[in-house]
Amino acid sequence: MGVYIAAGVVVFISIFPFIWMLSTSIKPPSEIFTLTPRLLPHHTTLENYIGVFKGTMFGRYFLNSIIIAASTTVLGLSIAILGAYSLARFEYPGRHSFLLLILIVQMFPIVVLIIPLFVVMRQFHLLNTHYCLIIAYITFILPLCVWMLKGFFESIPKELEEAAMIDGCSRVGAFLKIALPLSVPGIAATSIFSFIGAWNEFMFALTFINTEALKTIPVGLQSFIGRFVVEWGQVMAASVMFTLPSLVFFMIVQKHLTKGLFAGSVKG
Repeated sequence: MGVYIAAGVVVFISIFPFIWMLSTSIKPPSEIFTLTPRLLPHHTTLENYIGVFKGTMFGRYFLNSIIIAASTTVLGLSIAILGAYSLARFEYPGRHSFLLLILIVQMFPIVVLIIPLFVVMRQFHLLNTHYCLIIAYITFILPLCVWMLKGFFESIPKELEEAAMIDGCSRVGAFLKIALPLSVPGIAATSIFSFIGAWNEFMFALTFINTEALKTIPVGLQSFIGRFVVEWGQVMAASVMFTLPSLVFFMIVQKHLTKGLFAGSVKG
């Protein structure tokens, strides 16, 4: 019983900030700026959400974040799947050194590499474009994606692919028809890390982009904090909409994750 109570407390602590954020986003200013705040508002309003879209460039920030996060996830996973499969299935010189290099890359904090990457992006005239963020994000998510997917490919018995090749399937065909479908759980889990990492990233977006129309949501949220006044209702409304895509993406991927686990257990 104590375990369930403790788990309930942890869950409550985890979701309470989101509940308070959602509650504040639908409160009128008179209920936000008060000495006796309440969780449930007396009166609800959507003015904060309307103000976010009418008075700011939030819609543009949102679209930019979607484009960058989706591109990072798709391109990053496409590269990581091939790299992870190669490391899991083939033996070649330098393989173990490459695995060690992947771990070493993960040890470097982002702050250390901002200036070198900034110089590189400037030399290639990529600053103030979506491309510079996509390239930077892919660079940093690849080591984690490759390492995670490598473990999933190694958990798939080689005999399944060998049996397919005996039946006339090529190496590429065995990969596409056997290994790839069975690795769906790993791809789903990795896509969550990739999408959320690109969606929430702030430092690169702040450093590489200074054109207002190209900013992402994490940087754009700064515009809601004025020098003398903070519109907390709009800040919370924007934060709710910033959080929703990650939740929706997780729920969509979770279905594929469950299907992949079931398919893997049956085929294995």
